[in-house]
Amino acid sequence: MLRNFWKTACAVVVGMAFALPAFGADFNFKFAHSQPATSVRHKSMEFFKDKLEKAVNGRIKVELFSGSTLGNEGEVMDMVKMGTVQGTRGGAFAKANKKFLIYTLPFLFENTDSVLKAMRSGIGAEIAKGSEAAGYYIPATGVAGGFRQFTNSKKPINTPDDAAGLKMRTPPIETIVKTMQALGASPQSMPYGETYMGLKMGVVDGQENPPSNIVEMKFYETQKYLSIVNYQIHPDAFFVNLKWYQALPSDLKIAFDKAAKEAMEWSDTHWLASESGYMDTLKKNMTVNTISPENRAKFVAKVKPVWDFYVKDGTFTDAEIQAVIKAGK
Repeated sequence: MLRNFWKTACAVVVGMAFALPAFGADFNFKFAHSQPATSVRHKSMEFFKDKLEKAVNGRIKVELFSGSTLGNEGEVMDMVKMGTVQGTRGGAFAKANKKFLIYTLPFLFENTDSVLKAMRSGIGAEIAKGSEAAGYYIPATGVAGGFRQFTNSKKPINTPDDAAGLKMRTPPIETIVKTMQALGASPQSMPYGETYMGLKMGVVDGQENPPSNIVEMKFYETQKYLSIVNYQIHPDAFFVNLKWYQALPSDLKIAFDKAAKEAMEWSDTHWLASESGYMDTLKKNMTVNTISPENRAKFVAKVKPVWDFYVKDGTFTDAEIQAVIKAGK
């Protein structure tokens, strides 16, 4: 606990130091995330930095921090809310608006085109707008890679019964935890940056992520089996401290929004296109199986209680779920 306190305290001090405008700039935008500098997310932010700084003639200085340098995803989301860090992207999206979980309902989408259409639709804009109540501005939302798959060190997962009893690492995303529970697996919370060692040491049997993350984080080095289930996809919202954004002059807001949307489109295009290459790497290093249409139907039936929970809980309505599905068509 003491180690985490000092880690957070140091990150806040660093954040405060960098929150001041850089020399020659009117505004400083410090962006931090947990993926490595080789990832598409980070490269898309380099694209954003280049686009924005050129568009505003250096009036906004962008600084990028990768690899959980300033903290894990949840910690950095809190820093963005406080304003010690001005922006982030990552898996802690429910901190901004729990309605983001609607995109993560298991087996909601059948292809990535539908996901992107839904996120860029009117209801997608409403979900993003809802984050302002928590202190976040979202200029663009994309996808955090392709569909998420299962890996583990024990056996192939072809049916829901195959997942039963496995200790699966999960991020602090409620729909993933509830999906694992519905399948009979044992969800184990673990920070993204600590997952490799957790898998290597056998603290957990497996994990779930899109192929790009599995390769970038080298999870395949610790896992034998990859099961293609296409069970979930994650939103990749661009979170910005709302007060920082509101303080920008109107011309800088326009430039910022334009660069953010272009960077997210760049990210979506390159991230999704890269998935096949990542799959080639995984096929060379793991035993890969793909669930059949018949078994997919079994998974869909098994996880239906996850959908029902959120409707009964009031997080979102069945009408909102249907609106997202319709927007993706």
